[in-house]
Amino acid sequence: MDFKDYYKILGVEPTVDDKALKAAYRKLARKYHPDVSKESGAEDKFKEASEAYEVLSSPEKRAEYDELRKYGRQGRPFQPPPGWQSRAGAGGFGGDTTDFSEFFSSIFGGRAQQQGGRSRNQGRKGQDVEMELAIFLEETLSAESKQVSFKVPQHSPNGQRMADITKTLNVKIPAGVVDGERIRLKGQGAPGVAGGENGDLYLIIRLAPHPLYEVENHDLIITVPLAPWEAALGAKVAVPTLTGRINLTIRPDSQSGQRLRIKGNGLLDKKGERGDLYAQLKIVMPKTTDDATRALWQKLADKAAFDPRSQWSN
Repeated sequence: MDFKDYYKILGVEPTVDDKALKAAYRKLARKYHPDVSKESGAEDKFKEASEAYEVLSSPEKRAEYDELRKYGRQGRPFQPPPGWQSRAGAGGFGGDTTDFSEFFSSIFGGRAQQQGGRSRNQGRKGQDVEMELAIFLEETLSAESKQVSFKVPQHSPNGQRMADITKTLNVKIPAGVVDGERIRLKGQGAPGVAGGENGDLYLIIRLAPHPLYEVENHDLIITVPLAPWEAALGAKVAVPTLTGRINLTIRPDSQSGQRLRIKGNGLLDKKGERGDLYAQLKIVMPKTTDDATRALWQKLADKAAFDPRSQWSN
């Protein structure tokens, strides 16, 4: 069993105060955290730094370690001196030390005592993290994952709050999501404390407003502007959808406010089937007219003899 110099592991002097000790640990924890670092051996370095901080941040453990440190040197085989017995007794200081080294166990009495097959000091589940995730309507149809980044709270092995880290995940958006839906990603929250399970990540889906479409459940509504003559005579209009344009037939004598159903061009539902797109017609007048155009409108008015308010007289 090799001796571990916890001061060297954290890159501090034996005279370090609590504030500088915590800062040194935070720096290494951020650098080597398994959820962040891609460096080879990062997880082992993270555990080593956590073990060092577990000892040096506790006045009792640090005092014992300092007594033993005079008997060992970094990287050399180590045995506690004859007659050595941890002040904590055979039960150790408590807590789950499963991830700590044989060196730690030899000094501080090993793992926590077991009662009925369970640890006397149960680990604590990590904190859940909740965030809003804005997605475009087009993304709800995509099979590609969406990258999300979020802050994850961190705690030292003895439960002290440390600096947050930024975690990045590639998330597949489930089919049929609706605005305000809450999606749980198990184990993607904050790490557990003292061997407890990780917390969860909860994503609150927010459908980003679209410049063309309104959303009704899994259906979409798009307003289709028409010139008066297009409504009167009929027309072919290229209507944008989430996956491209389609040609929509406008029948003669169409009315403003009329809805035309375009089947299967809405959003996905939970079964993976798409809702519909509704084209709502809106007759739009030209903003300006010249004398010749105005004369044609007058001729039409005289010829049509149409009273749009005839129902008022009933």
